[in-house]
Amino acid sequence: MDVDPRHYEQIAIKDSDIHNIVLSYLVHNCYGETLESFVACSGMPEPADFIEDMEKRKGIVRCALEGNALKAVELTERVAGDLLENNKDLHFDLLSLHFADLVCAKKCTEALEFAQKKLTPFGKEKKYVEKLEDFMALLAYEEPEKSPVFHLLGLEYRQHVADKLNRAILAHTNLPSYTAIERLIQQTTVVRQSLNQDHGKVGHIETIRG
Repeated sequence: MDVDPRHYEQIAIKDSDIHNIVLSYLVHNCYGETLESFVACSGMPEPADFIEDMEKRKGIVRCALEGNALKAVELTERVAGDLLENNKDLHFDLLSLHFADLVCAKKCTEALEFAQKKLTPFGKEKKYVEKLEDFMALLAYEEPEKSPVFHLLGLEYRQHVADKLNRAILAHTNLPSYTAIERLIQQTTVVRQSLNQDHGKVGHIETIRG
């Protein structure tokens, strides 16, 4: 039976539930050493079936974050098969990271050749045209980091692509693409919105009656 959201504070929370939430977060973000320490301290059984997968994902994500996007593509194709073939948005994002790295290294000729060979084919689809224009605009500036589209060169964009890649690999291997804590926050938000709506309705009815 569903519990009234207003009574959630009366529900007891088990240590095992909290441990599973923490474990989910550590596995999702590939924090191997922290995971080992947490398992040892909490007495939880080590999730051996996740360790190998976690290490592979960690290597791929690190490549994307550290300026080796083509290696990330190669490893993803090796680990997740047809993932990038079926997820063109992610494939484009990874290739665009490599393009941005070439621009930052002042390898403009190489960047242009790479764009013509690997990125231009995406221009056949309308949704990629604007993105392509933004990336190509980087070549027009002697200091691209000062251009209007400088964010494409920043760590935040690279982190966004790496997170997207991590979630995609998790989903491809039939693992949750969001951590337990993220799902809890989403559920809490929904419950809060529902309670606010109910409170608003009650207040409106009382106003009418008054």
